[in-house]
Amino acid sequence: MKRLLFLLLCPLLSFAQQIHSHNDYVKAEPFWGAYNARAASIEADVFLVDGKLLVAHTKEELAKAPTLDSLYLKPIARLFDQHKNKVSPDRKYMFQLVIDVKDDGVETLKKIQEAIAPYRTCFDRALNPMAIQLIISGNRPAVAAWVDYPAYLQFDGRPNEVYDSETLKHVGLISDSFHNYSRWKGEGELTDRDRETLKRIIKRAHGQSKPIRFWATPDTPTAWKQLTRLDVDFINTDRVKECAETLK
Repeated sequence: MKRLLFLLLCPLLSFAQQIHSHNDYVKAEPFWGAYNARAASIEADVFLVDGKLLVAHTKEELAKAPTLDSLYLKPIARLFDQHKNKVSPDRKYMFQLVIDVKDDGVETLKKIQEAIAPYRTCFDRALNPMAIQLIISGNRPAVAAWVDYPAYLQFDGRPNEVYDSETLKHVGLISDSFHNYSRWKGEGELTDRDRETLKRIIKRAHGQSKPIRFWATPDTPTAWKQLTRLDVDFINTDRVKECAETLK
C-alpha cells in the first residue's frame, strides 16, 4: 500500500525509463543526451572553487571544468522559458538533478542556493509544481541540519540512516552502493540470497515513500532489467541511450 501511495503521490509524473545518468557531465552531450533519452535523474559532481561551482569528477580536472550554471542551470532555465514554465512540451516528463557535493557541504550549499536564486521557479515546486527537484548528495550537511534548509533542496538519504518524521520530509531519494549488498557482475541471474537482501532494502525505502537508487551497479542490459523487476526506481548507468532503448 505504501509503495502504491508513493507512485501516486510522487511529483515525478513519469520516471521515463527509470534512468539515472551517472556522472552525466562526462558524457558526449552533457545534460542534452540524458534529456533527449528522457532520463528521470541526472547527476553532476560539484566542487566549490574560488566562489564558483565547478562540475568535475576529480580536482585534477578543475582547471578546465565548466560551471554548474553553464552546464545545467542555464539550459534548464531556457527550457522552462521555451515551454511555458515546464521543462518539456510533454507534461508527463520531468527529472531530478542530483548534485553530488565534493567539497564542504555547508559552504557549497550556500553557493548552490545563491546560484539557484535567479531560477527559483525552475527548481522550487512551491512556486511551480512542474519545477525540477534538486537532490543534494555526496558531502551532505549533518542529518540533523537538513530541516534548516529550504524545502526545494532535498537530500540523498542512506538505508542505514535513521530519520525522524520532520527530517524525512527533506529526504528526496535513498541511495547506496550496490557492492554493500551483492558482488553480482550483471550476467546470468542474481543469487536468491542477493535478491532477497536487495528486496529488503528496496521495501524499506518504499515503506518510507522514498525512491531508491544503487550506485556501482553492473552496467549491463541484464542488470538493468533485473533491477527494474526488483522495483529499483532509478537505474544507475553510464550508457543512457542504450539503457533507454533496452527498458522501453
